Amino acid sequence: MPPQSAAPLDGVTVVTLEQAVSAPMCTRALADFGARVIKVENPDGGDFARYYDDVVNGQAAHFVWVNRGKESVTLDLKSTAGRDILHRLLDRADVLVSNLAPGATARLGLSPADMARRHPNVIAVEIDGYGGGGPLSHKRAYDLLVQAESGVCSVTGNPGAPAKPGPPVADVTSGLYSALSIVALLVGRKGADQDSPAPSITVSLFDTMAEMMGYHLTYARHSGVDQQPLGMSSPAVAPYGAYPTADGHTVVLGTTNDREWQRLARELLGRDDLADDPRFAGNAGRVAHRATLDEAIRDWCARHDLAKIQDAADAAGIGNARYNTPSDVLAHPQLAERQRWRSIDTPTGPIPSLLPPPVIAGYDPPMGAVPGLGEHTDAVLGELGFTDTDIAALRGQGAIGQAGH
Repeated sequence: MPPQSAAPLDGVTVVTLEQAVSAPMCTRALADFGARVIKVENPDGGDFARYYDDVVNGQAAHFVWVNRGKESVTLDLKSTAGRDILHRLLDRADVLVSNLAPGATARLGLSPADMARRHPNVIAVEIDGYGGGGPLSHKRAYDLLVQAESGVCSVTGNPGAPAKPGPPVADVTSGLYSALSIVALLVGRKGADQDSPAPSITVSLFDTMAEMMGYHLTYARHSGVDQQPLGMSSPAVAPYGAYPTADGHTVVLGTTNDREWQRLARELLGRDDLADDPRFAGNAGRVAHRATLDEAIRDWCARHDLAKIQDAADAAGIGNARYNTPSDVLAHPQLAERQRWRSIDTPTGPIPSLLPPPVIAGYDPPMGAVPGLGEHTDAVLGELGFTDTDIAALRGQGAIGQAGH
């Protein structure tokens, strides 16, 4: 076995004022790479995502998903003492991440100008809804709202029945873009002028979703056509879709070029007539006659079991997949045989958690515990030089929460 590699972000300390998904996803990604993440929470309940539901042994599924490997410190940032402690944390930090309501960081004295003056070496990252300087900049923004505003819902679902994609893609992608930006600046600063303030970063959910809409926006600009959603298909290529099988499953089959179409028609369907039809020679023609091709594929799939269809598709070099539910994926052999599940600790006991997607040779992600509210407050304040007496006094003032659990 090769020697264990050091964590790529070992020695990097991240302080985060976060809630819900976008910033927590950013900082969880940094924690997965070995950064120390100190999550500052309101003593009165903390991150509201802790209480979305209680299905994970009394904890919320969203929260345990994006908060492993962090330390929770409770501070009342409305109090002078709480803000002073935050600044003492930032004195030792490399990165500040936040996704508070519009204007909240400025009110806390954490605007880019404030950070450049008081904490010039800290990379400050703010995830917001719509970015600064626009007519929507003042608005609160949640995942669904931004997906609707950016057009994502209009290209998801079915004609006349738009839908929100199931995962919170605006939150997740914005969090990952933020993490990427942080890593880029950490690398860049190694050879930069250390006397210059660290650059600030803003990432907006709206800008991220506009980027995710790149294909659809480009198509609409140059064709004048707003493509309609096609459920489990694609407006860009055909045939490509989901088809019921004889044994009650659903198979997804797709082609992305002319050679694949020829193999699908001749070797899978046994339909040389379709392969030779000039209407289907190119992708544009197949898209225009999608319904005809879907009918032929649907009829063929309805006569065969899923396993036979997938074996035949694999033999012909045709992309295929089984339509699965979340419960199906929990037992998916691709995850089980590659040992993608790990056990992580939480305040109410261990739970399974997926390894982060990057597989780095020789590096085993830490997969740290999900923190209880304020669990690390006393320990972190002790590192800052606060005595037990000081901590008791702060707790009496309400500047910090009750002893963590």
